[in-house]
Amino acid sequence: MKFNDIFKPIIVLVCICLVVTGALAYVNSVTEPIITEAQEQEAAQARKEVLPSADDFTRLDASLPDGALDAYKANNGAGYVFTVAEKGYGGEMKLIVGLNPDGSVCSVKTLSHGETVGIGSRVADNSSGYSKNYKGKTEKNYSEVDALSGATISSKAYKKAVSHAFEAFDAVKGAK
Repeated sequence: MKFNDIFKPIIVLVCICLVVTGALAYVNSVTEPIITEAQEQEAAQARKEVLPSADDFTRLDASLPDGALDAYKANNGAGYVFTVAEKGYGGEMKLIVGLNPDGSVCSVKTLSHGETVGIGSRVADNSSGYSKNYKGKTEKNYSEVDALSGATISSKAYKKAVSHAFEAFDAVKGAK
């Protein structure tokens, strides 16, 4: 048994792993702030889309119900914006919901989903128009929105996610 036959390949592989790990750590440290900034800008744009009459937003540090990820209040009193999530057929469905000061839905937009392409994705796809069914709905009548044929589980998840926004609204309305 020779050193070159057993230990040399192990030492070479360990050195390669150390160099690659160091390179990945460096690349991550450089790109992480850039990615975070891009995500924050995308979230700010989405908030503006679902509550266009708002001038700017303040994040609310309130105790939110399950399913509500964050809450923002429009600085000019135009309403609230909530990021909510619910498990759909193909995975988590994440929505952003804009509510008017009276608690009615201004707009809903899908941020991400894992629904089946062509079936459940019709519910979550922003261009499908399904989200427009919730415009003007309140906590009392949003359940009247019909499920999309063939995508019942996804439709129920979408509706449940919107209900999380109403629950969060009840928890934060009037908060500073």
